[in-house]
Amino acid sequence: MILREGFPTYGGLAGRDLEAAAVGLMEALEEEYQEYRHATIKYIARGFDAIGIPYVRPVGGHAAFVDAKAMLPHIESLQYPGIGLVNALYVEGGIRCVELGSVMFGSFDAAGNEQPSLLELVRLAFPRRVYTQSHFDYILEVMESVWRNRDQIAGYRITYQPKFLRHFSCKFAALD
Repeated sequence: MILREGFPTYGGLAGRDLEAAAVGLMEALEEEYQEYRHATIKYIARGFDAIGIPYVRPVGGHAAFVDAKAMLPHIESLQYPGIGLVNALYVEGGIRCVELGSVMFGSFDAAGNEQPSLLELVRLAFPRRVYTQSHFDYILEVMESVWRNRDQIAGYRITYQPKFLRHFSCKFAALD
């Protein structure tokens, strides 16, 4: 039971999960590992530069943030360019990422009118010990294909949203 399910006193984590977390914490303290992590993310940034993808500079140690608003200027903020880009990346290459823009950080004024976020970003996060060099090359190939066809990416409208934390479970429909 300890190996597979864990005890409630472990926070519901199995022994293997606790061991993986411990290894991750120890690796995070190794300078060589941090250099490798940052070199990997910088590789993505150089690839974005070569393609022309707009992104937030400098890239972080765990992710790259694509500027969906700059990449898709034909989509207004309240037509959610980040959702358009997230969907295009998934359809084109199965790449999963997250919108960090008006869906997640938009707000509503006193009259109930939606106010867009200042930024419309898409986060490509890179968990440790998951991706190989060929994965990063594949991401860049897909990004280049999406970039070439970016004028065909549609905006979206929300068809359903809960009152709280809408970015977790709202539903969308593509605009014509």
